Amino acid sequence: MCIGIPMRVEKVEGLRAFCVNEQEQQEAWADLGLLERLPEVGEWVVVFMGAAREIIPPERLQMLLDARAAMHAALSGGNVDAFFADLVDREPPLPPHLQAQVTKQ
Repeated sequence: MCIGIPMRVEKVEGLRAFCVNEQEQQEAWADLGLLERLPEVGEWVVVFMGAAREIIPPERLQMLLDARAAMHAALSGGNVDAFFADLVDREPPLPPHLQAQVTKQ
C-alpha cells in the first residue's frame, strides 16, 4: 500500500513542480508526467516516490489532510477520535446482506 503526501504546488517548471506541505514540514520537487494536466500554482497534488499522482479536488483536500494527521497521531500513540468525529459514539450499520442474516435469526 502506498500513502502519498498531499502537497501544494508552489512553482511549475516544465514537467516538474516544487511542492510543499507545511503541516508535515515536507517540500520536494515532483514529476508531473503522470497527471492529465499540469496543476496551477496553489493547487494540491498527491506526491508519492517523487511523482505527482493526482490533482486533489478542493472538496477532498481537508479529508486527506485529516487522514494523514490521524495516521501521525496513531503512530505516536495519540488520540485519533477528533479526526473521526462522525464515527465516535455510534454503532456502525451492518451491510444489507448481513442485516438480512440478523433478522432471520
